Amino acid sequence: MKIAVCPGSFDPVTLGHLDIIERATELFDKVVVLVMSNSAKHCAFTVEERIELLKKCVHNPKIEIDTYGGLLVDYAKKKNAVSIVKGLRAVSDFDYEFQQALINKSLYPKIETVFLAARGENMFLSSSMVKEVCSLDGDISPYVPKEIVKDIYLRCKGEN
Repeated sequence: MKIAVCPGSFDPVTLGHLDIIERATELFDKVVVLVMSNSAKHCAFTVEERIELLKKCVHNPKIEIDTYGGLLVDYAKKKNAVSIVKGLRAVSDFDYEFQQALINKSLYPKIETVFLAARGENMFLSSSMVKEVCSLDGDISPYVPKEIVKDIYLRCKGEN
């Protein structure tokens, strides 16, 4: 069984994230969506909340949702993953993700990083953009799964 890990902060999950995750299921037998903490980011949702949001919108039996607080490659080893899947929106994403891929490869030579290009309609889409639009009372429904629109609005308004 070929297992891939698709890591991210998913704060919150967007349609762009879901597109990359679903496309990864066409390449691998199982895709583990790994919700990770990023000390450089201020998250609106806790790790547990992000997992619950993902569970509301992921309905593919080939997808597992998990979290891990250590090195990504240590988790990949533990799961016997053959690949790390990352979505790319722009050249700036590639620069950072390529550096990460090289570090991961040096730490765990058996892992391969697969880059999937974002679809045109998702090239500008980011969780940060969603939170910004939401905080300014904009319509985020074209950017996030319908199952979690209300959750995001409530958090942006400080109501939950």
